[in-house]
Amino acid sequence: MNPSGNVLVIDDEESMRIACAQTLTEAAFHTKNAENGPRALELFERESFDVVLLDLKMPGIDGIEVMKRLRRMDPNVSVIIITAYGTVETAVEAMKQGAVDFLTKPFTPEALISTVRKIVEWKHSALREACARSALEESVVGDMIIGRSNAMRQVAILARKVASMDSTVLITGATGCGKEKVARTIHSLSPRSTKPFVTVDCGALVESLFESELFGHVKGAFTGAIETKQGKFQLAEGGTLFLDEVANISIALQARLLRVIQEREIAKVGGNRWEKVDVRIIAATNRNLDNEIKCGAFREDLFYRLNVFHIEVASLTERIEDIPVLADHFIRTICREKNRPLLKIDAEAMSFLKRHDWPGNVRELRNAVERAIVICESDTIHPCDLTGTILHSPASFEPSSKGILADTEREQIVAALRRFNGHRNKAAEYLGINRKTLREKIRKYSIDLQ
Repeated sequence: MNPSGNVLVIDDEESMRIACAQTLTEAAFHTKNAENGPRALELFERESFDVVLLDLKMPGIDGIEVMKRLRRMDPNVSVIIITAYGTVETAVEAMKQGAVDFLTKPFTPEALISTVRKIVEWKHSALREACARSALEESVVGDMIIGRSNAMRQVAILARKVASMDSTVLITGATGCGKEKVARTIHSLSPRSTKPFVTVDCGALVESLFESELFGHVKGAFTGAIETKQGKFQLAEGGTLFLDEVANISIALQARLLRVIQEREIAKVGGNRWEKVDVRIIAATNRNLDNEIKCGAFREDLFYRLNVFHIEVASLTERIEDIPVLADHFIRTICREKNRPLLKIDAEAMSFLKRHDWPGNVRELRNAVERAIVICESDTIHPCDLTGTILHSPASFEPSSKGILADTEREQIVAALRRFNGHRNKAAEYLGINRKTLREKIRKYSIDLQ
């Protein structure tokens, strides 16, 4: 269905004015007409118009002056100039001053409708884009936390509250749910925002080097220490140190970390001089620290030092309503990064995303969107562009003859087969599975494309 719009026709020639108004009304546009500039300005003050159809040659106030006054009243109004053959140069000049298009007399009803409809559709599309952008911005806190769910709104509220303080924060939640994004948001909203945000992946560093990485070392402290090196604490001076997966730190290093948090001073490995540090600490973990304490893997006193202010981030399966806004954000971000035109995602593909189990949480969703953008061959992401991601999910391979996961997998296999006109080798390659697996699934789901 074509969008309707409000159109004002301004022409001193009665037959032309009435013909244009009648043609546009029959094409489902809401139309008013005016015989001169003053009457048009009077109507424009009382009503809002998407498009103005304006004759250049009129007695009294000419078309150019009318357009200037209309645009002062509403800078967003779209003006189409009506001009007689031989005065095209004047129309071009009008376009330089703000008109969006022109029609040369005589023109057909079809040309008139097409020109007006094109502009109205463009304006409606721009409005939808602005509304979507506004809705997205309302779902973003500090350019980091994204979500409309009550769970993420609560996280956003807590992040704002603690940002202005200098308290140590402990963020808990499953892997990939966005704990670092929350930490970065706290930092970006805090008085320390102009200072460094330094991340330490506590699960990625070799334990023998972890102490040096965290606190630095002096020259000659150990084999290979050919020069004095600053640690993460010093690099984060004045800013925020984010300890990701803090539960991976050994008990011995936990004791040293506890002292640093208590005294706010460090000593480099191999050194004997204590140095004051001004660093805010935010820690994160995907483990249950109560259980870690009970089994002796985490110091209780360190837990209480870190857990001054606690924020828990829900997994993606607990906040399904965040998936559309996250997917939209990732599409915009990734298309911009890859210098691709902005893609859309159709309703069925979005339904797949909302129905899918996301063991990797937000991180997995981002990867799925990026893969879909890479393989998408049109301006819209369809379910078949998501097949590789969802078919590789362990959940979708669970034996089941019914249920939503089976339905989703079957639909994706059918979409892939149709994409390649039933060619199984190409469909299997596209889905990221071998031909034997595809054959078994075709038999399991009784797929017949004949």
